[in-house]
Amino acid sequence: MNYFLALEGRQTYDMATDLAEPNYSVAASEVGESNPRDLTAMGGSAETLNEKRDGVDAIANDPDFKAVEEGDQVPIEKPKEQQANGQDPFLVLWEGHGDPGCPKGMKKRTKWIITLIVAAGAFNTTCASSIYTSTYSQIEKEFGSSHELAIAGLSLFVMGLGVGPMFLAPLSEFYGRRPIYIISFACYILFLIPCAAAQNITTLLVGRFLDGVAGSAFLSVAGGTVGDMFEGSDLGLPMMVYTASPFIGPEVGPLIGGFINENTNWRWTWYVMIIWSFVQWILLCLIPETYNPILLQRKAAKIRRETGDDRYYAPYDKRTDGILKTVLVSCQRPFQLLVFEPMVLALCTFTALLLGILYMFFQAFGFIFRGTYGFTLSQLGLSFLGLFVGMLMGVMTDPIWRRTYAKLVAKRGESIPEFRLTPGILGGVLVPVGMFWFGWTTYKSVHWIVPIIGSTVFGMGTLLVYSAVFAFLVDCYPLYAASAMAANSFSRSCFAAGFPLFSTQMYQTLGAQYATLILALLTVVMAPFPFLFFKYGEQLRKHSRYAKSP
Repeated sequence: MNYFLALEGRQTYDMATDLAEPNYSVAASEVGESNPRDLTAMGGSAETLNEKRDGVDAIANDPDFKAVEEGDQVPIEKPKEQQANGQDPFLVLWEGHGDPGCPKGMKKRTKWIITLIVAAGAFNTTCASSIYTSTYSQIEKEFGSSHELAIAGLSLFVMGLGVGPMFLAPLSEFYGRRPIYIISFACYILFLIPCAAAQNITTLLVGRFLDGVAGSAFLSVAGGTVGDMFEGSDLGLPMMVYTASPFIGPEVGPLIGGFINENTNWRWTWYVMIIWSFVQWILLCLIPETYNPILLQRKAAKIRRETGDDRYYAPYDKRTDGILKTVLVSCQRPFQLLVFEPMVLALCTFTALLLGILYMFFQAFGFIFRGTYGFTLSQLGLSFLGLFVGMLMGVMTDPIWRRTYAKLVAKRGESIPEFRLTPGILGGVLVPVGMFWFGWTTYKSVHWIVPIIGSTVFGMGTLLVYSAVFAFLVDCYPLYAASAMAANSFSRSCFAAGFPLFSTQMYQTLGAQYATLILALLTVVMAPFPFLFFKYGEQLRKHSRYAKSP
């Protein structure tokens, strides 16, 4: 669980592993900066070419160098390690974490500031998805729209969150993470303006969809930012902080929106979001680029300027895939995995069902707590704290699952992807238990805290299932990790967008108990899959065209 969202943000062409190699990089300080005739050894010290005969003779007798004329740029000597493996001496990579510009070499305080900023961005975006649910009654009255049409604003935003990563993630490969953050979040703020100023329901719905697309950058790119800076044992806590943010946002949205819309006009919902988002955008403008391939391109360009030698290059300088091809692959491969990989299909369906239920709760909670218990709008927002606490409890169990994983690896002597599914086995049990608990305690004779506790159990189980599925997909499909996560993101968004559209009719027709019973039975059907793949996943991988071979 401690790294699954970082891997969700990992790009198809991410070269983070290769770029971390310390042996063959060229630091700008090692290239002759003041004298164009400085000789820099790869990983060694600079030897100045002067007019002394012994220096000239040394150069002339070295088989790795050609004779040069005065003022010529002298090639860099290959160290023994490069001679042994044939590494190109002009390929620019990092010299370890101490290399200036390397994200993993940043100060710890700087890393944490960046982590908190991107986590706040993810929280802001997902909060905006659900804060809208508190505006339904005022919007329907002012625009004369139906309840179903008002709900479409929630569905369109969530669909935008699923569509956006298809092209925003590949674009970050070409331009880096920082420009995507700044430009996409600026668009996110601009699309909040028509939501606040809308004079008809059509303007509001279009603004909501475009807002979701623009805000999706934090769900497709931001996790990779954390992975750029931290590694190994240091990754756990910052990734846990980032992981929690997009899950907590939907629960906090109705809480904030409830107090706003109970006391003032619905447009203040968007005024508050615009102010909050503008402050967030200013913070985003202050963070540096952390994407290794882009940083190495800049490093290579700097070396070329300082040495006058155009042979220095970064790995991404040699890539041949264009933007269009990368985007097309990003859109095509996720669907191939859904069609040809039964494990991907089953697990993506399970997580999609859970997110669909979560977004259905935004209507169901209003039907239950306002209709049965007579809650006010602000009290209704507070009722989502049960889900909020459940999510936090799920995050807090992370150390337990890390110890469990370590024991399984020690017992077998090697790590296999199926070991990542252990949290999902418990989560698969907690989810239907929480659903049954919630559904069959929503009577007026039962205190309102009892169904809220049931939602807490559901929230905890949901987070455990998500953590297990995300980690398994990335570990099982290492070459197609970004595509596997894109498939999961798209399927989740489809369910989350569709379920709210029929939730009101479902709960009004069947009642809270039987409507929730149907959802609970669906989770019972899906619950065994984490255990089945934990037990039989290794055999299934033998017949897979995409998964890691056993």
